[in-house]
Amino acid sequence: MSNVNYSANKKAIDEFRKELMGMVEDIREIDQRVLNRAVNAGVKYAKNNSPVVTGVYQTKWQSAPAVKAKAGGVTKHLVNSADYASYVNYGHRTVDQAGNTTGYVKSKKGDHLLERTVIYAGKQLEKEFKKEVEAVQNRHN
Repeated sequence: MSNVNYSANKKAIDEFRKELMGMVEDIREIDQRVLNRAVNAGVKYAKNNSPVVTGVYQTKWQSAPAVKAKAGGVTKHLVNSADYASYVNYGHRTVDQAGNTTGYVKSKKGDHLLERTVIYAGKQLEKEFKKEVEAVQNRHN
């Protein structure tokens, strides 16, 4: 009788391990997909919230596809390649011909837009990851 229980238990444990390994493979694929979605939403957010004078700053927001890092995990970059992007993001001082500071210019709409976009993308990342994990759980239940 114990051989029957052992065989049944072993079969159930093997099946459970197979299911877990299937979930692990699904979860490994999630990180790259979720990061791409979250940062792409961040690019859209940055473009929509950029101050527009000529439109160059707004159109220069971009990101490369997510790539797996050597140390594990996934990375993705969000950049604005406009020459003056840091001035719009952080503000800048104005000087006269003698080099004396005459004022400080801050963009109301573009002030710290990069930081606000990173926070927005982080929130999107949480939402997307939660949806993906729930989808994996539903697939394996």
